[in-house]
Amino acid sequence: MPEDVRMTKAAGIVGAATLLSRIFGFVRDVVVAWFFGAGPAADAFFVAFRIPNLLRRLFAEGSLTISFIPVFTEHLYKHGREDAFGLARSAWWILTMILAALTVIGIIVSPFIVRLIAHGFLALPEKFELTVLLTRIVFPYIFFIALVALSMGILNALGHFAAPAFAPVLLNVAMIGAVLLLSPHLTRPSIGLAVGVIIGGCLQLGLQIPFLIRKGFHLLVRSPLYHAAIKRIALLMTPAVFGSAVYQINIFVGTLLASLLPEGSVSYLYYADRLVQFPLGVFGIALATAVLPSLSKQAAAGDLEGLRASFSYALRLVFFITIPAMTGLIILREPIVRLLFQRGAFDPATTVLTTRAVLYYGLGLWAFSGVRIVVAAFYALQDTKTPVKIAVVSLLVNIALSILLMGPMRHGGLALATSLSSGVNLMLLIHALKKRLGRIGAHDIVRSIFKSAASAAVMGGVIALAALWAAPKCSQSSWYLSAWVFGSVGTGALLYGWCASLFRCRELGDMVDMVKAGLRKEDA
Repeated sequence: MPEDVRMTKAAGIVGAATLLSRIFGFVRDVVVAWFFGAGPAADAFFVAFRIPNLLRRLFAEGSLTISFIPVFTEHLYKHGREDAFGLARSAWWILTMILAALTVIGIIVSPFIVRLIAHGFLALPEKFELTVLLTRIVFPYIFFIALVALSMGILNALGHFAAPAFAPVLLNVAMIGAVLLLSPHLTRPSIGLAVGVIIGGCLQLGLQIPFLIRKGFHLLVRSPLYHAAIKRIALLMTPAVFGSAVYQINIFVGTLLASLLPEGSVSYLYYADRLVQFPLGVFGIALATAVLPSLSKQAAAGDLEGLRASFSYALRLVFFITIPAMTGLIILREPIVRLLFQRGAFDPATTVLTTRAVLYYGLGLWAFSGVRIVVAAFYALQDTKTPVKIAVVSLLVNIALSILLMGPMRHGGLALATSLSSGVNLMLLIHALKKRLGRIGAHDIVRSIFKSAASAAVMGGVIALAALWAAPKCSQSSWYLSAWVFGSVGTGALLYGWCASLFRCRELGDMVDMVKAGLRKEDA
């Protein structure tokens, strides 16, 4: 099967599973917003949950998976299946021991961690104490989710993408159930939500085991505890902690600074980030997940020409999808936030402040997605030094812009700083990759971007004009608001597709193939 077809099929499956996960994630956020609003309990939980989530994205999905897949794939194609499985078993047991120790240490030093990540909470002793308690409850989540990330690396390299992509659905279901069934019966309702996180982590790991066995991987097989390739994975992973997850580090900086702003700022940024994560996860991360095994295989085989073609294809496709998604999200941000979150303790004033963050996060959607693809190319080449150098530069840009903008723009300035620094990160990464590979199909990429931007501009202009007529009616009826949002999304997609066909965008056919693959739900 040609790599472009393989990537498209895999991206469709991952995107479909991720779409289901995002839908349940929004249901989760709606339930949490209805029950907790944007008050002290919500701020405390979001900070507590962000700590293991940050560790997950930095040390698990953000570095472990993309460091493991190229080395595992190389051993799979050069040394055979049994040697590769021996490497995977060694990684599993060593990681289990490290995670157990990390979990214990994390629970003990939770007060210090909270003081570091949300220093502003120190002025509110009850809020600080609740955040520490919730952090201790949710910290073991990193144990389960890191093993899920390793399982994802094994399964993705073996050509299976559905189960790892579907796993977050179980987390969202567990958290929804905890809020509805457990939280109302507790004196501190947010504790129930934290317990739901741990239950969800257990379920996610449990889902991977049958599929690993189906692929022939068994943990309880006698083999050496230490495999020589573990050192290579560790060497790749050390700089990857920073180089592959600069976006998450930027979010961390935003959380730290947001804790110094008026109460609710952390929650505004959280809800806005959740909206941006929807298209990013369904399309950007899905395509990056699908492209890494293909690029790793081409790099292991020394097929640099094929790697260049696959990279150009993936970057063009991700921009073709995320540019209109960015346009639609920015134009429809206010009705979307109202539809999804405005109920219960989430009042109209909270909606206005959240939409401000959505605007500035949305401006960076193209960069957030593009970074995922470019970083995957570097990791397929087993080069982690270049991304980490660039990550340090973009992180410094983020900190400087955040401090500069948070005064006049409050939490909106923090969101804008994240988007701008991610754009800097992407431009520097592309420049470095072009120097490494010689050529990356830049002409085709730029031409595709212009066509996508022109199509998105037409789509956005029509929706914006229609919004002037629809806005007064949306305030009168929730049913009209729902019809307007979903109708605008559907109409916008059709209009964008029509414009793309007029501009003869090759990516339109690839997008159709991706959707078909997701609907078939076949194993990629």
